Amino acid sequence: MKEIDLKVKTREKKGKEQAKKLRKDGIIPAVVYGAKGEALPLEVSLKDLNALLKTTKGENVIINLNIDEGRTESKKTLIREVQKDPVWDNILHVDFQHISLTERIVVKVPIRLVGISTGVKDEGGILEHILRELEIECLPTEIPEHIEVDVTELGIGDAIHVKDLKLEKVQVLTESDRSIVTVVPPTVFKEPEVVAAVEEGKEPELVGAEKEGEEVPEGEEKKEEKEEAKGEKKEVKKEEKKEARKEEKKEGKKEEKK
Repeated sequence: MKEIDLKVKTREKKGKEQAKKLRKDGIIPAVVYGAKGEALPLEVSLKDLNALLKTTKGENVIINLNIDEGRTESKKTLIREVQKDPVWDNILHVDFQHISLTERIVVKVPIRLVGISTGVKDEGGILEHILRELEIECLPTEIPEHIEVDVTELGIGDAIHVKDLKLEKVQVLTESDRSIVTVVPPTVFKEPEVVAAVEEGKEPELVGAEKEGEEVPEGEEKKEEKEEAKGEKKEVKKEEKKEARKEEKKEGKKEEKK
């Protein structure tokens, strides 16, 4: 397993205010935890820490902490946690875990997919990476940087589970039936069918129109007759009013001549 050296210093002052001052000066507060839970406060250069994280890229590596330029005993550690600001994503604090090279430890190792699935390449399927980390137990010197899973032979509907992995010198703690990766059929979007408002060869029917040869119910006939009678009465009244106006005009003219 890869090992990287990192220079750190013991941290004399503690507290939130002191931590803020350190961050302003480009220093990140840190702690290294021992096997029995004891903690040693440290501080590390943000520049050196960023270079370390860029090199490891989330993979497990043994970090040799060079404390106070060798004046304090160096410690072999793993990064336990990197705390970041939830808004700005700036590093706020880092925790290291002291390890013994002769004692087995539990770690999470990233899973890396390799190859191009036949289900994706030839059948248009979609590759779904479900499980991204595997929890294992082993000696620190035998921790793999990552675990490769070959997906080349996966067709649509196929999957690789934890139990399908063949790993040496490590004990897998993740449930054996969990899926790591699978290939699913492509998503097909169907356009909604447009229903024609008028069928071919037929004219649209008008609301309330009578079909040829269809008898109108008796009640409907009476209603129509009443409506027609009302219409006729209105027309008669209009004509009567017109005649009355004409007579009035004639009378008016006779009076003017006299």
